[in-house]
Amino acid sequence: MRQLSELLDTEEPAFPLVQQWASETDVPVELLPPSLDRADVLLTLQVTTRSTLGAIAYDTGGILVDGGWLRILGSGHPRLERNITAWNEGKSDGFLLVGDDVLGGFFAVNVGGLGDDQGMVHYLAPDTLEWESLEVGFTTFVEWALTARIREFYGQDLMEKYAPDVKTLSGDQCFGFFPFLWTREGSHETSSRRTVAVEEQWKVNLDFRAQL
Repeated sequence: MRQLSELLDTEEPAFPLVQQWASETDVPVELLPPSLDRADVLLTLQVTTRSTLGAIAYDTGGILVDGGWLRILGSGHPRLERNITAWNEGKSDGFLLVGDDVLGGFFAVNVGGLGDDQGMVHYLAPDTLEWESLEVGFTTFVEWALTARIREFYGQDLMEKYAPDVKTLSGDQCFGFFPFLWTREGSHETSSRRTVAVEEQWKVNLDFRAQL
């Protein structure tokens, strides 16, 4: 196990690049201040701050994109209390959860449990309950997530429709839909929605994936 001094890269840290992406974007992006637990988080991850994953885990409490529509996990913050290592405890089976969105979708890096494309980011889509490969690694995913391209991914009209309610959510909440979006009856036009904890939505997704 590498010590903290071995994980802190002072020559080529990735965080300045993340800051650059955040400063040049055309959507609101908040780099939350890191928590006091950031050293423990980095030690648990065992990745260096030369990597984008290590930099975000150590130098931020997490990232809120477009008013919190999408959240990328870091070391934790009052507005995004889940840190990346604690959140993954007892959840991951061959993948590392790295982010989620207000629709109840989850992003994870494949470390062997989601197919042959190790290192690629996958999305557990709320309208299919299937892990879908985005065919990009974590660094490219973050660069993409900090741009208006996420509005193409989700749909500009859908994001505008939910924007007023998104503002009321914390970073640890999302929308729960009924009928579920993955059912024949479910859709953004016909389903009702309520605020649920992200933890609750994750468990619901897992339960139904097991049944399906």
